[in-house]
Formats: sequence, C-alpha cells, structure tokens
Amino acid sequence: MSENAEITISVSPENIEKAEKIKEEANNCFKKQEYNKAIDLYSQAIELNPTVAVYYGNRSITYLKTECFGYALNDATKAIELDKTYVKGYYRRAGAHMSLGKFKLALRDYEAVMKAKPNDIDAKMKYTECNKIVKQMAFERAIRVDDTKKSVSESINLENMAIEKDYNGPNLEDGKVTLEFMQHLIKTYKEQGKLHRKHAYKILLDVKQLFMSQPSLVEVTVADDSKFTVCGDIHGQFYDLMNIFNLNGLPSPTNPYLFNGDFVDRGSFSVECIFTLFGFKLLYPEHFFMSRGNHESHSMNQMYGFDGEVKAKYTAQMSELFGEVFNWLPLAHCLNTRVLVMHGGLFSRDDVTLDEISKIDRNRQPPEEGLMCELLWSDPQPQVGRAPSKRGVGVQFGPDVTKKFLELNSLDYIIRSHEVKNEGYEVAHDGKCITVFSAPNYCDTMGNKGAFIVLTGKDMQPQYTTYEAVPHPNVKPMAYANSLLSLIC
Repeated sequence: MSENAEITISVSPENIEKAEKIKEEANNCFKKQEYNKAIDLYSQAIELNPTVAVYYGNRSITYLKTECFGYALNDATKAIELDKTYVKGYYRRAGAHMSLGKFKLALRDYEAVMKAKPNDIDAKMKYTECNKIVKQMAFERAIRVDDTKKSVSESINLENMAIEKDYNGPNLEDGKVTLEFMQHLIKTYKEQGKLHRKHAYKILLDVKQLFMSQPSLVEVTVADDSKFTVCGDIHGQFYDLMNIFNLNGLPSPTNPYLFNGDFVDRGSFSVECIFTLFGFKLLYPEHFFMSRGNHESHSMNQMYGFDGEVKAKYTAQMSELFGEVFNWLPLAHCLNTRVLVMHGGLFSRDDVTLDEISKIDRNRQPPEEGLMCELLWSDPQPQVGRAPSKRGVGVQFGPDVTKKFLELNSLDYIIRSHEVKNEGYEVAHDGKCITVFSAPNYCDTMGNKGAFIVLTGKDMQPQYTTYEAVPHPNVKPMAYANSLLSLIC
C-alpha cells in the first residue's frame, strides 16, 4: 500500500479504529443476509478511512448480492487501485463483469488472480470455466456468421416425437391448449411431474407465432367494470406463482393478467413457471399478457440458471428455442392509453414517445444501450435528473424525468418491476412511478413480501395485495446456475 501512504497519513488513529469496528459490524450484517444494512455500514467505514481496499471489496460483494452490478464494479476497481495485490478485488470485479454478461472482461480478472495465486485450485477452476464460456460464445458467433443462422423452430419435427404409453401428464387437444389442459398441467407441476417434450415444443412454436404477431408496445383495453391484474418478477418461484392464482383467481377472459418480465432464472422451477404462463397466453391471447424482462436474454439465462434448467429437464435445442421466443416478447403495454407498463423504466433522453417505443425492432438480444435496453434495465431514483445505473446497464431516472415523460405522452403513471421491495411494491415520484415485485422471499434469502396490483377500468386506480412466500420442494434457488456464480450467490 506504499503508493497510498500519503492518504493513509491523513487518517487519524481514532478514525482507523472506528472504521475497523464498523467494518466488523458490517461483516456480521452480511453473514445475517442484512445486505442493505451492511452496505450502509461499509459506506460509513469508507468515509472514516477511504484507504482500505478490503472495505471496498466487502461492499462490492454486498452490492453483487443486491444486484447493483455497476456499483459492485466501481468498488472492486477502487479496491484494486488501492492495493494491486488485493486478490479478492479481482474476484469481485470478475463477478460483476460476469453478472453483466461481460465474460471477456471477467476472464482478464481471473487471469490476474491466476498470476497472483498460480496454485489456487478455486482460482484455476473459475478461470477454466470462464474461459470455456468465452470460447463457446466465440464458437456460437462463428456458426451464426457461417450459417446465416437457420431458426431452431424450423428444425423441429413434432411428428417424430412419440408420446410414451406410460406418460400420464396433460395432453393438448388437437394440438391446442384448453382450460382442462392447464388445470392438469398445474396439478402435474405441483406434484413435481413433467410436461411431455412434444407438447412443450408445440407450446413454444405456437407462442412464438403469437408473439411475432404483436407489436413492441401492446395496447390493452380494460372495460369500465372490469379488473386487470399486473404482476412483477416471478423468477422461477412456481409455488409462489400458484399462490397468486389462489389469492386472485386463475386467468380467464373476466380475470385478465399482465406478467411484467423476469419469469425465469434464480428460482429452480423456471421451466414450470414459463410453460404455465405460455399456456395461459395461448389459451387467452386477448386476456393474458407478458412483457420481456432483462432476464429473458441469453447472457442472463446462461449465468442465472434457466439455460441449465432447460438442458437438465429437456434439451439444449429447447434452450435455443426459448431464446427465439424471448426475442419476440413485447417490450411494454399501455393500459387504456393511461398507464404504461414496462419491466425496467424510462430513458436517457426526454423526447421518447409511445410511437417510438412501438417501432422498436425487438427481435434480438437486448443491446447495451438505447431504448430497448433502458425499457428492460432502468431504475427510478428519488433525486431529480438522471444518474449512471447502479446496475451498470440502463439509467437511473428522477421524478422530473417521469413527470416530463407522462406529460409528453398524456399518461397518468407508469408501472415497472425489476427491483426487490420489502413490501412487494413501492410508490415513488409523487405517485407516478410504481414498482411491483411478485417473488416473495426472493432467492429464499431476502425476506421480502410479494405483491400484485389490481386496476379497475373505470378509474385505473391501483390496489395492492401483498403476500408471504409459501413452502416449496427442497430444491434450492440457483440449483441450475453456472458454477461460477458460487463466487457471488
């Protein structure tokens, strides 16, 4: 730490001692999974003594736990600047890069760890795994270039898929989803059964065609005397999804729903969640809606479990097909021309119109900037103006940004998801920006409630229902996630 000696001298012994005590308190909070409290305490320690790499390194991993990947990246970089021999700093920064799907940058940091600790088995494993991902991505890019990429959906032959005699799960009727099929599917999933691959592929092929027929911004009409339910992130928590239907009724023409992205990843029942939701979309195409979230993407699915889960329960081919379907999910919904619903949030400029959103070319992986990226990744902030995203992608937008957007587009308010909230929802920006998050006790660790919003067509005033997590079979969250994530999850 010799290069920082001048800074160190300016810190009083009293502050050095205080900072150490606060760091220990923060470490205890981290162990108890009280992450927000830990972040506050690490910040206090840094304020008292900003010269200690470990404080930034510890806050970095805590930010990773709370999905503030941008802040985690900044802290890990600062830790390395303070002490180039601080190996955990490179680990933390690699974790932040991986969480953002930046595997090449993560590989560089693992290389630095390998140089510092050439005999470390854990470091070698993480380097090897990350290197595999980088090579696999390069291979996939090469295939796409060579091949003019034939769609996976074109290569699937349903006729060649036989349904075994001992299969006792639900069957499509003349290739169609019915209410009886959905009821049988839910029962099968509750009993930890499986949908036959032939029916699974048929649902994916049909729902892809349905989403392809829809615009990027879907206009939804809610009749005056009708209710409409908006749900936030589900994240593979199938039994909590069933609890929503227990509390609020199954989807139907008189009980329409919008699920606002992040259906999969982290929770280990993502396959069950997504086929249930896609089934209802096919059964009630005009009364059941789904928006794309930032986790309906290849890089997120590769890291956070959905890709591994689909391969474990079905095939790698099906995982690719899911990617094609996700690319066609609508990006936003406008309810009665008064309420805009999107997964993430608003934009880095003030002149964005609904018409511009409707014209977004969405059939692709989410880009790292621009309107599509911001719809999926942005977050509100209490301060006016805009700030770089705590996640490292999208922007943070203040109440003035929300107000201008609503005025420009003649809207009442926005609903978004994307963030864990203790009560399952949060009302911000003078009531004009509502967050709803529907995965209670997220990842079995956060202790938050889930929530959904019910609107009535006549007044469009939000009513909130909150609920606790329900028991689920003994399969831990992240069971199918990439092994590299053991670093941060």
